[in-house]
Amino acid sequence: MTVPDPTIALAISCMDLTNLSDECTSDDIRSLTEQARTPHGNVAAVCVWPKFVRNASGQLRGTGIRVATVINFPGGDQTASQVIAETKEAIARGADEIDVVVPWKMLMEGHPENVSARVARVKAAADGAPVKAIVESGMLAKAELIRLATRGAIDGGADFIKTSTGKAPINATPDAARTILEEIRDSGKPIGFKASGGIRSTKAALEYLEIADAIMGDGWARPTTFRIGGSVLLPDLLKNIGQAS
Repeated sequence: MTVPDPTIALAISCMDLTNLSDECTSDDIRSLTEQARTPHGNVAAVCVWPKFVRNASGQLRGTGIRVATVINFPGGDQTASQVIAETKEAIARGADEIDVVVPWKMLMEGHPENVSARVARVKAAADGAPVKAIVESGMLAKAELIRLATRGAIDGGADFIKTSTGKAPINATPDAARTILEEIRDSGKPIGFKASGGIRSTKAALEYLEIADAIMGDGWARPTTFRIGGSVLLPDLLKNIGQAS
């Protein structure tokens, strides 16, 4: 693969390096935070279960790497009160960003208003921390439903729209990314995008950067507007930028 190193370096800088394995341990989190600091620059954030936020936050103090955690994850089925309590606890533990699964099943049942209402309440509970709304695009499947979920999340005040949990049978796809980015563009609001779920190769990561450039304009994608979630992607990016995996 022949790709300019700055493009791969950009992908690294936009990564949310993730460990949401059910078997994750404190030792795994230490390894994750060490991997987050690469010879070619730091990743944007690590994404961990709420119970590991304090660990990750302490290990990354002073690095500029943010700590994201997941709420209402992965099914999106918790009650509003549970979601708000989880959000407040995550912030108290030191989370810098909140990735929340929207109630996409309710949307599919004909209640799209629940998406904007849930995101708005999480946004209020997050005490200023950016909120990434996970629309679970692979399960919504149809472009019109993905658009509806994206609009609802935007109306609720989401800072990013995220494709997927990575726990569904179908996760991020280029088509879903295009649909979400078009809605972000058309909203006219300063909202970011996160591709997540099944992104394992440099080629796939760069495809999402290319889609963002095509829809949002050259130079739009940067850590404050664009993220790539991945648990196994980083070694391939480092390999292709010239660093042995």
